[in-house]
Amino acid sequence: MNSPASLPPSRIYKYFSFTSQNLENLKNQAIYFSSPKNFNDPYDCSVSPTIDVPSDEDVEGVRKQYLMEIPPGSPAHKQMLCATTEHLRQIFVKSAADTVAAKIKDFSERRGVSCFSESCNDLLMWAHYGGNYKGFCLEFESAYFAKLHKVNYSSTMPTFDPIPILRGEMEANDFMSVFSSKSPSWAYEKEWRALHANVGTLYSYPPQVLTGVYFGPEITKAALEIICLILQGQNETVKFWRGVKSTSEFKVEFDQIDYQSHLNAKRAAAEMPR
Repeated sequence: MNSPASLPPSRIYKYFSFTSQNLENLKNQAIYFSSPKNFNDPYDCSVSPTIDVPSDEDVEGVRKQYLMEIPPGSPAHKQMLCATTEHLRQIFVKSAADTVAAKIKDFSERRGVSCFSESCNDLLMWAHYGGNYKGFCLEFESAYFAKLHKVNYSSTMPTFDPIPILRGEMEANDFMSVFSSKSPSWAYEKEWRALHANVGTLYSYPPQVLTGVYFGPEITKAALEIICLILQGQNETVKFWRGVKSTSEFKVEFDQIDYQSHLNAKRAAAEMPR
């Protein structure tokens, strides 16, 4: 669960290039949850966490717990009883590391991820994900996505205490730092991510969740009209914003536009009093 300090903003944004697949998903009101293996950051969801070295007291506490769970007189019980504290420490650190590695592998193979941003006007986001300014950016109500995870940007890998792992006290959410940690090089993304139980899933959303569309400053008139026509047929409340490059600052500015199809414009003109 997100802490109060990491609650998502009321609106989140997702950038798209203008492609037939993205238009089809827009028409179907669906978001694709991709495999992390397809991400452009090779570290994404595949970091190598550091396992803390447990103290003598912690090692002996886990030994005591294991001795209570292993049948007395069994080879495993004898090995646990006779092992030195240092030897057990090495075994416990390796066991915790293997558990985390298995979690990462399982996540990368089975779970789907969809990425969002806090910003709709970042220049790099438009260049990297918005079709080099020729695409579009969708604005969603974040409350609809129940489990959004904020990405943490850090120059170091996540660190885990091995003791809760060895005691079986770690829950799935406790491993989220592995799947939501990125280098500071990506901090401009201001990313929040949603997870799905199955990779490669198209997740449908109700029309009212999509509150706005922001068009890149280089989008063609035809592309803009295609998107407007798609959405006007299924979403009465969505707002359209046309992007322009500022002439005084390095930023994209947006003005709201009222789109009318050619036929509706002709009908409106015909109904005007002469």
